[in-house]
Amino acid sequence: MDDIEKELEQIQNESDLAVFHKNYLSKTGKLTMMMSDLKNMLPEQRAEAGKRLNELKRKIEVKFFQKQATLRAKAVNDKLKQDPLIDITIPAINQPQGSLHPITLMTRRVVDICRSMGFLVVDGNEVVTEFENFDAVNIPSDHPARDMQDTFWLTNGKVLKTQTSAMQHAILKKYGPVVSAIFPGRCYRNEATDASHEFAFFQCEGMMVGKDISIANLIYVLKTLLSGVYGKEINVRLRPGFFPFVEPGFEYDASCPFCGGKGCSVCKHSGWIELGGCGMIHSNVLQMAGVDPHQYQGFAFGFGLTRLAMMQYAINDVRLLNSGNLEFLRGIKR
Repeated sequence: MDDIEKELEQIQNESDLAVFHKNYLSKTGKLTMMMSDLKNMLPEQRAEAGKRLNELKRKIEVKFFQKQATLRAKAVNDKLKQDPLIDITIPAINQPQGSLHPITLMTRRVVDICRSMGFLVVDGNEVVTEFENFDAVNIPSDHPARDMQDTFWLTNGKVLKTQTSAMQHAILKKYGPVVSAIFPGRCYRNEATDASHEFAFFQCEGMMVGKDISIANLIYVLKTLLSGVYGKEINVRLRPGFFPFVEPGFEYDASCPFCGGKGCSVCKHSGWIELGGCGMIHSNVLQMAGVDPHQYQGFAFGFGLTRLAMMQYAINDVRLLNSGNLEFLRGIKR
């Protein structure tokens, strides 16, 4: 061992170090050959000799790699001293920095605001059962609303969820009749893509269930959420609308955050922007989840995260968000 260490210490360049590696540590090196010769020894001698050889090899490998690192560092330093073209004071090349996708930014903003109001944040499955996607939210097999949704059907009664409402049943079953939760996620519709439609898009749904929950609570939550998203006071108005899983059902509009309700191209000069649907959760939905609708009430609301992101960052074609066009994504002012 001492002779090998002494030989290693005397090496002054990487070419001699490579010869050392070949002589001792390679597949044909002396240490490897000695390991191969162990099979010719008596069993009672083989174990002890093998142990000593392994320890010797490990020690030599450690010293070899230390020597290799020292020689490489010395070679770099020597080159820097000799080459006048290398200026070590020049700043390093900046590595390109990544940034969060607009939909991710919008999702995080919504999640933070809802958490501040005490809502749970639930990650929903993208593959759900036909029951969860339709029957559990009051859309039975003969309901005309099923025909309005072009669904991706999978095997064994599974579908790619067409709406975040598909999570309502599972959340009520898990958390019981008193719960406030939001569940953002990706949804799928089997439809042609254009500037405002994609077969995969992001929605967010929220619901609150408990005793004495009313539409007044719904309006307060919507106003608080939207005011937080846009960083200014937002008014909300409800219009009658039909959604099978709520009764009464509404479509809700927000006062245009870009013109303050005065009228602009974004709100089509109406002062209002249609954002989504909402309403009081239908008694059938509560009953199917084991919640007594005579004791507990609740509301639900939904909106498109993709659409909110497009509005926030002035994007006029939804396909750009999923295009992988880094030049476009980097150009978005966040």
